[in-house]
Amino acid sequence: MKVELYFLGTGAGMPSKERNVTSVMLGLLAERGVYWMFDCGEGTQHQVLRAPVKIGKLEKLFITHLHGDHLYGLPGLMSSRSYQGGDTPFTIYGPKGIREFVETSLRISDSHLGYQTTIIELEPEEQVVFEDDQFVVSAAPLVHRIESFGYRIVEKPQKGRLDAERLKSLGIAFGPLFGKIKNGEDVELPDGTKLKAEEFIGPMIPGRIVTILGDTQPCVHAVTLSKDADVLVHEATFAEHRKELAVMYDHSTAIDAAKTAQEAGVGTLILTHISSRYQGEEADMLRDEARTVHEDTLLAHDHFRFEIRSSRQR
Repeated sequence: MKVELYFLGTGAGMPSKERNVTSVMLGLLAERGVYWMFDCGEGTQHQVLRAPVKIGKLEKLFITHLHGDHLYGLPGLMSSRSYQGGDTPFTIYGPKGIREFVETSLRISDSHLGYQTTIIELEPEEQVVFEDDQFVVSAAPLVHRIESFGYRIVEKPQKGRLDAERLKSLGIAFGPLFGKIKNGEDVELPDGTKLKAEEFIGPMIPGRIVTILGDTQPCVHAVTLSKDADVLVHEATFAEHRKELAVMYDHSTAIDAAKTAQEAGVGTLILTHISSRYQGEEADMLRDEARTVHEDTLLAHDHFRFEIRSSRQR
């Protein structure tokens, strides 16, 4: 089933003519009929207007940290969700302080939401923040000027594919028997032949792993959260010749991101959170630098989309 990343904003610090500030959507329409959003910088809902996504289908929002370029778009987004038919429960995850920010913003602006909102504040440690029969989402603290988290989204293994052609070759027509075998039930045919379900179902299909990190210096949790991920979304605020600025402001260079991806055994590295000092083709140097360490590297831009496939199936 299709799982896709859609980048609404890819800039750092403040909006520029080319890049809005940070926000990325994880499209889970085939699996759940919803989107999950990671960060919500100023102007995010304007970006949504130009994107093939719907705020009304937004189920969860994961905030990495409370700097404005990751947060200031949240009150407007929440209000617009009501106006656009969003009446299903909405959950926000983020560092301590996110509850006060949301509740204060809504109270002072006299905003009334037409849906239930749950706010979950994270502890400063590794933790599972959400789990159901499809996904596990874990978080861990990174190294930044303020508390910042990274998120690891793991899709649970899926049942193997039913060998329909083999069943048809045995003279079995599509119908209830197909369903039983697909559900793992052994069946007996009218002539007494017994079919074991396991012989007609392929091996379990490994789930996909996506890691999305907040602002950070290189650190241990950046690697552990990214371990064997099919896709890693990592900030690359500076080029390597600005390494001193990256250290000063607790950010990463493109080379830093690539080293994390390489150490963690990541499939595709996607660079985002690009400083406004890198305009147009200048930003390509970040991708080119990263590729000297991790060849499978892409540079995100606003409205860039990427379909996630398991690297274990490539």
